[in-house]
Amino acid sequence: MTISMYQASVPVFARMLKNLSVVLDKGQKHAEARKVAAGVLPASRLIADMFPLSRQVQIATDHAKGAAARLAGVDVPKYEDNEQTIEELQARIAKTLAFLETFRAAQIDGSEEREIVLTMSIGERKFKGTDYLLGFALPNFYFHMVTAYAILRQNGVDVGKRDFLGV
Repeated sequence: MTISMYQASVPVFARMLKNLSVVLDKGQKHAEARKVAAGVLPASRLIADMFPLSRQVQIATDHAKGAAARLAGVDVPKYEDNEQTIEELQARIAKTLAFLETFRAAQIDGSEEREIVLTMSIGERKFKGTDYLLGFALPNFYFHMVTAYAILRQNGVDVGKRDFLGV
């Protein structure tokens, strides 16, 4: 059995972002129960030199929407990156999920050899579609998803592996 580029991307991103939404909801309830100000959790970090929760969610959604768009050969939507509350982060996730829902398998399947060019702070990086998805987009997506989860755990939010995996 083979797996398609679509199956390895859009449904994976969508499922995990839905799980992140559930985890953030638990974070919101945790903060409300303890009367924690709205901006505290989104500004929380694992360690001083890492991005805060808000940026982890922003980057995770950026990788999801960016990968789907690049593999389909369409423009990547730009977001303002100004979310400061869990509600705003939830809206960003919802917007990303709505964008992912616009893709069909026929748009992404066959992108294995599509050239993907990223302009990054370290310069231009070129990938073939499969290498981009499996070696760059998915690992980065999961890194930021796990870090967001870990920030919430560190702040006492009652979430576990099942919440992260959605099982």
